Amino acid sequence: MSRVPLIDPATATGAAAEQLAATRQTLGVIPNMAKAMANSPAALQGFLGLFGALKQGVLPAATQERIALAVAEANGCAYCLSAHTMVSRNAVKLSEEEITAARRGHSSDAKAEAVLHLALTITRNRGPVGKETFDAARQAGLSDEEIVEVIANVARNIFTNYVNEALEVDVEWPLVTPFERTA
Repeated sequence: MSRVPLIDPATATGAAAEQLAATRQTLGVIPNMAKAMANSPAALQGFLGLFGALKQGVLPAATQERIALAVAEANGCAYCLSAHTMVSRNAVKLSEEEITAARRGHSSDAKAEAVLHLALTITRNRGPVGKETFDAARQAGLSDEEIVEVIANVARNIFTNYVNEALEVDVEWPLVTPFERTA
């Protein structure tokens, strides 16, 4: 059970109601994550702003979903793994093999593989990226704009991972659990 109330869009008032309506307009649904975030309308507004801006960016939706899967796996976030697995299957039509590969930081597409390596390096190192990783991203053809958007997607997904894990938000999607970690 979520540690904060899930704000019901039908009874929400004020800024929370406005942001939940904006969520439906932006995402097409109001997931439990947004209902939890609505406890701080400013936080939900910030998430929606970044989500909407990145949706208009240069990284394709499939690449953004791969990043979301990789970061959720790295952070052990079952909520985000569940949501992004569903979106990856149904909206961007990634194969089961690509979904599993993305969770492990890989892709059959060389450029997507470089994006995932960069995204996971940023996630695991909490920002710093060595010359070798940065050069590999460049060699794979990533532009300055794409590199900055990879960083922005990592930050957006870390935010949602942390919200869902810290608040123990109830998963309403078919449950996908993180892979077992080995020492």
